[in-house]
Amino acid sequence: MIPHDRAIDPSLSAFIAEAAQAGRDAAAWQSVDLERETDWIVNIHHAARENMATVVLAAMRPGQPLFDYHRNDFPFSDGALTPVRQAVWQEQHGRGIALVRGLPRESLSAEAFELLTWALGLHIGVARPQDRQTRYINAVRDAGVDYRSPTGRGYSSSAELDFHVDGGDIVMLSCFNAAASGGESLCASAVSAWRQMILERPDLAHALELPVAYSRQGEEPPGEAPFFMTPVIGRTETNLFCRWNRNRIRNGQAIAGAPVCSEQQLEAMEYFDSILRRPEIMFRMYLEPGDLQILSNFSTLHSRTAFVDHPEPERKRLLYRLWLTPPDGVRLPSAWTISWGSADPGVVRGGNPGHHYDERCKMFEARQAAELGMRPAA
Repeated sequence: MIPHDRAIDPSLSAFIAEAAQAGRDAAAWQSVDLERETDWIVNIHHAARENMATVVLAAMRPGQPLFDYHRNDFPFSDGALTPVRQAVWQEQHGRGIALVRGLPRESLSAEAFELLTWALGLHIGVARPQDRQTRYINAVRDAGVDYRSPTGRGYSSSAELDFHVDGGDIVMLSCFNAAASGGESLCASAVSAWRQMILERPDLAHALELPVAYSRQGEEPPGEAPFFMTPVIGRTETNLFCRWNRNRIRNGQAIAGAPVCSEQQLEAMEYFDSILRRPEIMFRMYLEPGDLQILSNFSTLHSRTAFVDHPEPERKRLLYRLWLTPPDGVRLPSAWTISWGSADPGVVRGGNPGHHYDERCKMFEARQAAELGMRPAA
């Protein structure tokens, strides 16, 4: 029996029922679902793998900026592209998580593997800038950065990370080298976690729908505020969206002029995070060289355990991260507009413009958007 002061709001029950009827329950997975079902995993077979390597090596011009590559520079075969597109569909319209296995890691250098990741992105969507340097693809490796500092970023550290989402509709993470130990990938469905919270603490569930201050980690362009306001949970008629990022919220609380979270909001966030870490909610996997993990930044939260590197530089843990906006994205809650630029599907949105967002960036985005039939960023 639920105590009277924790009764479930009828609107929440109605939302869950409508989401199920619309077929959005696939995103409400638990760890056992991913363990026993393989619909979220696709494999690149030998001929397609060879095609990928051949195409990338033929197109590669050492030292050429990534912006100067065009989608038609990489005429991948249908056998190579179809599995990746299937995985992206699963991420966008199914479970919100997908894994592609078998990229041609052994036949490519690290630089060529990075270009392969970029090339696949050109066929999927418009890449988004990720940091204060306005990089559109990032090497994920230990660069000695303090993750907990006001400007720290997890992809440049070896630390254990909090559950979080990134700043594009899609995050693609390709693995070139695994760590000597650790570095386990952790994923959780925000949809499942929030539904569980409604069952256990409906009095706190609504608190996650109130805006909180998120630090921009020093990446804001000159003249813009160092934080933005958005809720942890947002909803449209049938879709749930999550913006949980403990590190950015914690740092946001320390910024002068930023609104302070209420005690109820803090309790709600702690409770939500504890649900994410339950064994039945949290899925664990190791990314192996040649794997490509594709996640929704709206429904799937991700994290990583701490890792220890190999001593040899050429064997150190190395992955490449790409944020993308696809042509067939979903409509976002209106509250997301402040940090994404637009809530509309088919529009270039999201990303962190950083300190070097210039005409060259805008030209690349406009060209790529036109090739995919999308509208450029406002």
